[in-house]
Amino acid sequence: MGNHSLHLLIVFLSLHCFLAYNTMAKSAMSSNPEAIKFIKVSCKATLYPVLCVQCLSAYANTVKQSEKQLAHAALSVSLSRAKSTTLFVSKLTRVRGLKPREKQAINDCLDNMSDSVDQINKSIPELGHTGQFSAGQDFMWHVSNVQTWVSAALTDENTCLDGFSGPGMNGHVKAALRVRILHLAQVTSNSLALVIRFADGHHPSP
Repeated sequence: MGNHSLHLLIVFLSLHCFLAYNTMAKSAMSSNPEAIKFIKVSCKATLYPVLCVQCLSAYANTVKQSEKQLAHAALSVSLSRAKSTTLFVSKLTRVRGLKPREKQAINDCLDNMSDSVDQINKSIPELGHTGQFSAGQDFMWHVSNVQTWVSAALTDENTCLDGFSGPGMNGHVKAALRVRILHLAQVTSNSLALVIRFADGHHPSP
């Protein structure tokens, strides 16, 4: 796969994702404005509120005004983006003409991305277990697991780019990968913030 084909692949994957979420979000906005308002207010607790609203507006009909459902939706978006990014990295391993250091960095990144997918994947059912408890130690144990695993996923994602540091590693592959990884890390960061927001709302009153 040459540089031109790689560029087309990036455009296709990004455009497909944007169109899918944009269509869903427009439908949700027209049918559930109160839920959209709730999402916008909740997203102010994240580092990337605009991206947060863009990603989660499509889930307004499911989220309604539930912090737990919002955190669940955010994790689902993170998982979906992590899987698509893992597939993207996997495709990069088959690009012809890679430098040995680039190939090694991509393979390391693929390992990190696989770990990230696993961490987010197990976080979703763990968040579901919090429904058995309204608060207390059992609730906090489950939600603490979610926070730990999503934090680990975020670390894995950020580590993906470490192998591309240094001279001679500023080519098209790094540029393409950087865009995807940074977007994923922002989405995951937002999901972590919303999980923390959900947890904070269940702390027992002093």
